[in-house]
Parts: sequence; structure tokens; C-alpha cells
Amino acid sequence: MLKRILYAESGTGKTQEMLEVLRELPRISKSEITILHAVKPQITTEEEIAQREEGSLLLAGIANDLNRDRATPVSSLLLEGEPKDIVCQVAQSIDADLIILGSRGLRRLQAILLNSVSQYVFQLTDRSMLMVKDDVYVKKIKRVMVGLNESRGAQYALELTLDLLQDYPGCELILVRVNSDLKRNLPPLSKSEMEKDSILAPALARVKRMGISCRCLLTPGEPAKQISKLVEELNIDLLAIGSQERRPSVAKTLPDFDRLLGASVSDYLRVNANCPVLLARKEFT
Repeated sequence: MLKRILYAESGTGKTQEMLEVLRELPRISKSEITILHAVKPQITTEEEIAQREEGSLLLAGIANDLNRDRATPVSSLLLEGEPKDIVCQVAQSIDADLIILGSRGLRRLQAILLNSVSQYVFQLTDRSMLMVKDDVYVKKIKRVMVGLNESRGAQYALELTLDLLQDYPGCELILVRVNSDLKRNLPPLSKSEMEKDSILAPALARVKRMGISCRCLLTPGEPAKQISKLVEELNIDLLAIGSQERRPSVAKTLPDFDRLLGASVSDYLRVNANCPVLLARKEFT
């Protein structure tokens, strides 16, 4: 499933640490990786040359680190233009299955006003993304949480996660469903009651067939805030959620202000979850 990965390097943040952690997964070690660094247009020729030289050194260093004792194909691209546009264009041109991107974790209008690359890419790409905030602690993947509901996007998040964890021992998968219809004051559901839930039960069966250690959580509350809380409490290393494309084809180059203003669950979690967030996205027909 993950044949081609686009790694957008800005020279800051935790993205390279995350890529190194991911490369411990057997599935990722077989993927083609394209390292991209975009240089913004400069006012003077001297500035442009300096930025290109700096970008070339950055790419060479990362490629060298990735190629050391590894057989995974790695290529580099140094392009001039607005980074937010370049990332979307390259992801499309190489048919990337996943974009790895750093994020400052900016909220709502702040991201728009500061011209956030991650916000723009989140908004307009139809590719799955792994967002790594600058302030998260990147750890070896031992506990992975998948947020589930009745949407097809959530099911794709599960598929993508299971593909990532294929042949990777020692990892626990936590399937979470937050049902706002559940009453908050009732005693917590038992393990057997949670495992019989109509959303969690088939997902659990799939995970067990793969031999992955798994447990289920079914809780009341507001989905975005409750999942963010559980990530903190359970010390989760990677969160996977569905981020289904909602706009019709005619509007794919236009802003979706619900997302830009942080109204979606996936937007809330990519900003607030205290771990890297895998946003599983797929075009559904």
C-alpha cells in the first residue's frame, strides 16, 4: 500500500526523527522515499544561490543518513517556489501514498495569517499525511491508537495502520470509538461490552487475524477532545485517524473554511494531539 513516500524537509522540527523511527517498520523499509526541499524565490541572485546551496547540503545529509546500511530507494528534489504549492504538486506528480510533513501546531486563523505550509497541504491534498509537530517527543512506536467511527475515512485509517504494522512485533494497537450518545454518568463499559460494539467488533477481528496485540475503548464525550485526552493518558506514540476529502471536485482548489477554522475532528487532533498524527485520506467514489 505504501509504495511511495514524500518527505517534505523544511530544515526544522522533528520530521527527520520521525522518518528514522518509521524506517524501523518492515513495511516502510520497502517504500521508495523522495526527499523534497523547496526554496522560496529570493529578491537577489546572491540570496537565491545561498538558499540553493543550503538546501543542497541539507538534502545530501539526509539522503546519506537514510542510505546508510539501507537498501531503500531514496531520491532528492530541490525545487524553487512556494513550499506549500510545491509539496502538493510533487505529491501528485510522484503519486505519493504518504506525505511526511512538519507542523508548528498553529491554531485556526493563526495558521492562515502566518501562511502555514502544513495547514495548506492538509487543506488541499488528497494524499494521506503524517503530521509531526515541532513540540512533540518522537518515540519508538510501541502504542498506536486508531480513532474509529462509521465513516469510510476511519476504515481507511485502520487499513493504513495495519499495513504499517505488518510484521512489526512488540506493538500494541488501541482501537477507540468515542460515542457522544453514550451517557457520561453510567459505569464504564466492560471489556466484553466494548468488544461487541458494532464499529469496534469487526475492526478487532481484523487485527486479531494479523496477530497484533489489541484492545478496545468505547467512551462517551466529544470525539476530538476525548481522543486528544486519551492520547495523553495512554502515552500514545502514533495516532491514526480518518481525514476524508469532503469537497466536490469543482472546489478542490478552493479553501474549505470549516477546516481552515479548525472545525473538523482531524484538524483539531493534528493541532492538539500530543504525538505524531497519521491523517488517512483517500478519494472515495
